Amino acid sequence: MLRTIGTIAAACLVATMANGQVTQDASDRGWYPSKYGGADRLGAMNNLSAEKTAEAAKLIQTGKTFSLGMITGRDTPAYGPREYDVTVLQLSDGSGTPIGANRATGNDDIVDVWVGIGSQIDGLGHMGIDHRYYNGVPVKDFVTPAGLTQFGTHGLPPIATRGILLDMTKSFADPVPDGTAFNRAEIDAAASRADVTIEKGDIVIFHTGKMKATEGQKALAPGIPGLGVEGAQYLSDLGVVAVGADTWALEVIPFEEETRPFDVHLTLLAKNGVYILENMNTTALAEDGEGVFFFTLGVPRLEGTVQAIINPIAIR
Repeated sequence: MLRTIGTIAAACLVATMANGQVTQDASDRGWYPSKYGGADRLGAMNNLSAEKTAEAAKLIQTGKTFSLGMITGRDTPAYGPREYDVTVLQLSDGSGTPIGANRATGNDDIVDVWVGIGSQIDGLGHMGIDHRYYNGVPVKDFVTPAGLTQFGTHGLPPIATRGILLDMTKSFADPVPDGTAFNRAEIDAAASRADVTIEKGDIVIFHTGKMKATEGQKALAPGIPGLGVEGAQYLSDLGVVAVGADTWALEVIPFEEETRPFDVHLTLLAKNGVYILENMNTTALAEDGEGVFFFTLGVPRLEGTVQAIINPIAIR
């Protein structure tokens, strides 16, 4: 997988060299300052509101809950060299000394994990263009080995808003074939089928069947269906807060243009401040039906992190 991405990146570099210098595509100029203001650091989170939350809460009719986070463990497929490990700090044979007259005992643990593994939210400090990130902020202004001084996911507000599940297996096949891109036409068709209009402040999640089809595999699939660049910009223009899918990268791979790797990430995160939700466990929610639900997420408040392992909850 890394070799494949490395080959794509190398091709991108070769294709954009001119007289020994890297040229910049016109679409990568003029993307900042943000429409939310030059000093903004939250991006599309600005589209959340108390009114939106109150309206979304009315969607709860049955009280059925769906966990959108996958279980993260040692065998979770991850973009190398990311990995997970846990150590439990207690003698497993029970020979430790109890505390007090009531002989209290307990366990503690240490988790050693790359944060960009499993079900995750990509913060605005995750990917940028030519070392500038959302709102044009240069990398030197916020990245330190000890954590981000801006864009850290610990600063994200609680999210409680309307979620929309678009079941793309109904548009294509189950699972959706690798390399299939969802752009405006496909998004509109799926939304129409689900009888929903995508609005400002929504969370849009695509079900492709890919996670279920690859269950038990220990390596990431080299190809996935997913969002295309036009679709990413379209959803951004509609004012969505975040876009997710049951795949490890959200966007379609192979990329729509070989010389523009992770262009959907750049379109959403850097250019529009829209967050990305990867590896969403959509299987049970899709079986319940596509369409709207109440989405809630409190992002772990680990200071300075680029990403966060998450378990959003869908309620109907």
